[in-house]
Amino acid sequence: MKQLRYKKDSEYIFVDGYNIINYWDVFKDFKGELEDRRLKLCDILAEYAHLTHEKIILVFDGYMVKKSSGAIYDYKGIKVIFTKEFETADHFIEKELAEVGRVRRIRVATSDNIEQQIILSRGGSRISAREFEVEVYTVMNKVKKNIQTSNVPTKIVSLDEETLAMLSKLKDKIE
Repeated sequence: MKQLRYKKDSEYIFVDGYNIINYWDVFKDFKGELEDRRLKLCDILAEYAHLTHEKIILVFDGYMVKKSSGAIYDYKGIKVIFTKEFETADHFIEKELAEVGRVRRIRVATSDNIEQQIILSRGGSRISAREFEVEVYTVMNKVKKNIQTSNVPTKIVSLDEETLAMLSKLKDKIE
């Protein structure tokens, strides 16, 4: 699995994916498989990241996945991590915080109490799954309200995955 690179002037938020899926209301009555839930969370967080300019690193456990070497994906502007076999999302996040936590502004979204204490000791700040849910939907609703009340006609343009990938690569080169 390749290494993540962090920029000093950026704000990051690590998200414990399965912890969020288990706590957020949007997933309580969600119909569909686990993969559908993961994709829904990815879409929500990609939109949130676009609105806040915060760098999101969404981490899913690969702990029980036999022979998994882990993987890092770019998904609509966010990083999605699947940890390797026998590595929990908590352990991955702790390891990353140990390397960069005191140099950059980093938050971690999880409701795991032990993990929250470790996060604080490593220089990060924590936000519970519920607090993060409220924050995400507050930002998104505020933008929707601003769009509805503006007098400027809006036209929503949808880009295909290939164009999004090309724009993401261009953005990475510029940064």
